[in-house]
This record gives sequence, C-alpha cells and structure tokens, in this order.
Amino acid sequence: MTADPWTLALAMFAALCVGVSKAGFGGLSMISVVLFAEIYGARVSTGLALPLLIVADLTVYPAFRRFGSWRPVWPLLLPTALGLLGGWFLLGRIDDAVARRVIGWVVLAMVAVQLGRRWWPLAYQEMADSRGFGLSAGIAGGFATMLANAAGPIIQLFLLSRRFGKMDLVGVGARFFLLVNLAKVPLSAGLSLISPASLLENAKLLPAMWLGVWLGGKLLQRVPQRLFEWLVVIFAILAGLRLALT
Repeated sequence: MTADPWTLALAMFAALCVGVSKAGFGGLSMISVVLFAEIYGARVSTGLALPLLIVADLTVYPAFRRFGSWRPVWPLLLPTALGLLGGWFLLGRIDDAVARRVIGWVVLAMVAVQLGRRWWPLAYQEMADSRGFGLSAGIAGGFATMLANAAGPIIQLFLLSRRFGKMDLVGVGARFFLLVNLAKVPLSAGLSLISPASLLENAKLLPAMWLGVWLGGKLLQRVPQRLFEWLVVIFAILAGLRLALT
C-alpha cells in the first residue's frame, strides 16, 4: 500500500479521475486504470479499485437518477456476464503485461468503431442497430472490467452509438456499472484481490474520488455535446495506446 507522500498523491489523483469519469467523462477512467496498475501492480489494482468504484457508483446514481432509465441496461447484462466470467477465468492465468495489452487493444478497437460513425454514418447505423453489436460491446465490456476495471470507454462508446444525450449517457452508465461492479465483488474476493489492507487504502482515497464526482458534474454542465463526445474519444485513444504499447 502507499507509504510515501508522492505515491499517495498520485493515487489520490487516480481516485480523482475515477470520480470525474463517473460523472460523465468515461475515458478518464483509463488514466486511473494505468496509474493504479503502476502504483499497486495490474492484478492487485483490479481488486483494490473495485470498492472505490462501487462507492462512486452509489454517489453518482442518485444524482443522475432522473436521467436515462433501466431499459437500455437489461439487454447488456447477459453478454456482460459472459465477459465477466471470461475475464475472471483469465485473470488468474495470465500475467499483468498480457492483460494490459489485451485491454488496450479492445479499447482502441471500440474507438475505431466510434470514429466510423462519423465517417460512414449509414453503414455504422446498420451495424449499431444489429443485435450483434450490443452483444459484442457487452462481452468486451465485461471482459475489460473484470481484467482491469477498464470498461468505461467501451460501454460509453456503445451508448453514444445509441444517440443518448450526455446527461442520459451518465444516468444509464451509472445504473449499468452499479450492477456490474456489485456482481464483480464475489469474483474478485474469490481471487483474494480484496483485503483489509486494500479497504484501508480505499478509505484514504475516498475524499479525492468524491471531489472528482463534484468536479465532473460541474464540467459536464458546461461542456457542449460535440466536444464531450470528442473528449471521450481522445481520452480513450490515449489510454488505449498507453495500455496496448506498454
């Protein structure tokens, strides 16, 4: 766990990014993934960050409950569960370096799909309306979130393809990740990735995470929709490259 002030400050910045990402800037979650992995180790960081993410979900959901609904969440749950089981199976069998690269390439692939919406809108809409697209996004999201808590850009890019406004996007995402992160608890606990020491570390980082939620909410109200979507894409590209190439 963190001991020196510099490492603790870096961990608190990562927690701040968790809060900002939960308030609508999903690509920022990748920054926290990279920082937590480098501070605590990729495998350990997945379990350490999970309680922090759940508290963030419980903070954001009431604030955005009037936006979006549960309806878009239900079709994603079964494919996400399949991805969770696949990620859980692999997490105990591959090393940190392989896991980081796999997640990075998945994120970059989803960014490519999102950019395709702008360049080939008719072909993209046909694909986005298909059942297979939601299935792929759900499986990839479940796999990514189990391996590295890295599904934010994947699921957010999928929801953007459904043309949700930025506030509804946050509301639907808060519902989805609240359920998924709670479902991950027994899986992570079974791999011994949650411990009393990790929970104590979570307690240190909570104030920074809550500050991030507040800051993200303020920024979300002031950032135009088009700029918001491009920020999501840019953050996802940078984070995906960081994971895929290191």
